[in-house]
Amino acid sequence: MWAYDDSRAALRDVLRLSRTMTYKAAVADLPLGGGKGVIMLPAHGPIPSERRHLALLDFADTVESLGGRYITAEDVGTSSRDMAVIAERTRHVAGLARVRGGSGDPSPLTALGVEYAIRACCERVFSSGSLRGRTICVIGLGHVGSRLAKRCQRAGAKLLVSDVDPSRRRLADELSARWVAPEGALETEAEILAPCALGGFLDDETVPRLRSTIVAGAANNQLADDVIADTLAARGILWAPDFVVNAGGVINIAEELGGYDPAAARARVRGIADTLRRIFDDAEAIRATPLTAALELARRRLAAAKA
Repeated sequence: MWAYDDSRAALRDVLRLSRTMTYKAAVADLPLGGGKGVIMLPAHGPIPSERRHLALLDFADTVESLGGRYITAEDVGTSSRDMAVIAERTRHVAGLARVRGGSGDPSPLTALGVEYAIRACCERVFSSGSLRGRTICVIGLGHVGSRLAKRCQRAGAKLLVSDVDPSRRRLADELSARWVAPEGALETEAEILAPCALGGFLDDETVPRLRSTIVAGAANNQLADDVIADTLAARGILWAPDFVVNAGGVINIAEELGGYDPAAARARVRGIADTLRRIFDDAEAIRATPLTAALELARRRLAAAKA
């Protein structure tokens, strides 16, 4: 659920997100396809709660009309309470509260997966997966970013944080982290940049200004264009494909569909590190970027599923 200037922008976004979701599920080796739904909000600001409720029910009717070919779950702009509203009209919804038999908010699992992805990147670059003493800049302190920041702080990282919402500065104080103004966050000198806000920020203008060795975060569609992966590699920056790094949420949902076991879900989310290790090895073997290796892995799995 997001505000767009017009319906064309919303359509472009949902197509881009659905493509990413397809690759995400395939690389994570899940028995799911790829799909995305967008509820378009007006650009002028939030809508009344009653209108929001009706929009959720309307979306639920659309999901129900697909007869189970599409399962919706919580994402940007929605919550487990919103999923409960959608469940009034369709059973094809995941991410319901634990008291209703669901797995609840997927953000903790997404943050867990990002942490393990960062550890795998550190292994590749620094020959150790430990985060102790590593400088990590987390950009975006929403549901996932705030949890990731706390995990990194507990792991002994030197933490920098940033968000466009100045009220999030309280978290910096709680974690004894250094607050970075959002306009300068990308250029912050940190070993690891962990973007957890919205995507599309890595482009020909921003990449030359990066001062990090690793970029690994929860934000979707971080690259303005796939060719930016080559630009990052040319600068000696290890970029972990976002659809691999942030797969914790959909992995958690897949576990829910088979009868939810929190321990099994967490174990599988930790496996994101192993998936990245394979991708990095494949990329090195074929002398390509991690993006190319990840897309190739996704295509092979999609082809096998089709066959």
